[in-house]
Amino acid sequence: MNTHETKNITRREYGCDGLSTTNQPTTDKTRDRRCKFERWLGEVSPELNWNWAYQRYIYKKLRAVTSGECKRLMVFMPPRHGKSELITVRYTAWRLLRDQRLNVILGSYNQKLADKFSRRIKRIVRGAASPLPNNSLLNTASEWETSGGGVVRSVGVGGGIAGFGAKLIVIDDPVKNRAEAESATYRERVWEWFNDDIYTRMEPNAAIILIQTRWHEDDLAGRLLKEMKDGGEQWEVVSLPALAEPSFESGGVAASSGLTATEKQSFSAHRAAKPQKKRNKKQPQENGDPLGRKPGAALCPKMFPVKTLLKYQKKLGTYSFSALYQQRPAPAEGGQFKREWFTKIVDAAPTGLRWKRGYDLAISTKTSADYTASFRCAYDKNGNLYIADGYRARIEYPEQRRYIVARMNDERDTEHGIESAMHGKAVVQELRSDASVRRFAFREVKVAGDKLTRALTWLNLAEEGKVFLVRGPWIDEFVDEIVRFPTGRHDDQIDAVSVAVQMIGAAKNKPSSVGFKWTDIYAPRYR
Repeated sequence: MNTHETKNITRREYGCDGLSTTNQPTTDKTRDRRCKFERWLGEVSPELNWNWAYQRYIYKKLRAVTSGECKRLMVFMPPRHGKSELITVRYTAWRLLRDQRLNVILGSYNQKLADKFSRRIKRIVRGAASPLPNNSLLNTASEWETSGGGVVRSVGVGGGIAGFGAKLIVIDDPVKNRAEAESATYRERVWEWFNDDIYTRMEPNAAIILIQTRWHEDDLAGRLLKEMKDGGEQWEVVSLPALAEPSFESGGVAASSGLTATEKQSFSAHRAAKPQKKRNKKQPQENGDPLGRKPGAALCPKMFPVKTLLKYQKKLGTYSFSALYQQRPAPAEGGQFKREWFTKIVDAAPTGLRWKRGYDLAISTKTSADYTASFRCAYDKNGNLYIADGYRARIEYPEQRRYIVARMNDERDTEHGIESAMHGKAVVQELRSDASVRRFAFREVKVAGDKLTRALTWLNLAEEGKVFLVRGPWIDEFVDEIVRFPTGRHDDQIDAVSVAVQMIGAAKNKPSSVGFKWTDIYAPRYR
């Protein structure tokens, strides 16, 4: 092969055909513009289509990673839409060809799949104009070296990589299947592996890309997004559902984004903190589908038309399809209890209602623990239930006590009830010994029946349009918890409302129109 042919191959492998080969200076800006990842894809694999709308959307996000503008990127996509081929394999290979000194960590649910990704990247790099060193001691699937001294390490969940750092970390599908996703033990294992073994391996200014389908609301992505909401590390989120969804608007981010309300708030806060460029009129609205699709449109209709996706939905069921294909661990409209049932929001409740506030107290502040929750509830003369002044936080005693006392002082028209489970009984006894709060109405509440049966006494009123939410910042998280109930990870807010509703029933303040047992009618259909 002559020198001229070698130069042409070099430019083609890098997607840089047309770059100057003279001694004239070429700026980094010019080189980056001409050496785009998407152009390289088309030149090295012209037999594949690299110009789908969702691919072009991802290219923009990857350019920000390449430039260093984005250092934390999550990509949620349905199965078989090429996310691993595009990002894990080819983007990583392209980065290694651009910078042969780059150190990379590849992570997946087990070593076998991580090694598979590694081998495919290695074949692409080896076939480029700059081959791998022949005398390298690092030449296995799990660890190999480039000609420039960069190293690629692959590892499965639970595997260690001590003594090695990376500038680019790609984690692709940390969960293998539904059984692992539903296992609290496995989810905790993935979380510890990410924090202890992966995160600590970052070189300065390193980038992390997390690629996955959303198996569970408490998966690795879910936990990272909750940390983001609480002021933790900020992530750029690309969530592409197989079928575009209508917008259940919440805080400026649509339900079609595939995020829970908590995650939407995190994403909105992240966007607000960044300087925003002026939006082109042709770009999709922020509160719509990321690609500007109409509701029900397929992500890649040539490969997976709507008809095919609807067959998958029927086969998998709503719960699994919503998670795997829509990137939503619970359906957008809700599972057993629909989001649309909780859209009656008022600025204020009618005057003269007899309010009860229920408390569900947690015993730990760990990030995986339950929350302390509290809500006020009352029925009007027509049997409508009003829910107001919601609270949810991870706090321990004595902060719980301070919160309860503050509510008693502020809400003197309200009777307060603390669920006796956990340490609730002890809290009530301690409060009774405090002379400063004896003038307030409060008591211990012993709940009866399971969580679902208790919740059905008021949740099914919502289906009839008889539940009103008094406007407040708590509503989004509250409704998100409801639509995941009873399979969601948390039910603290629901329990707190159930305590308040039980107090109303015990006080015989509920109107006769709702005085019969709701569970006699509704419970069997949900069991």
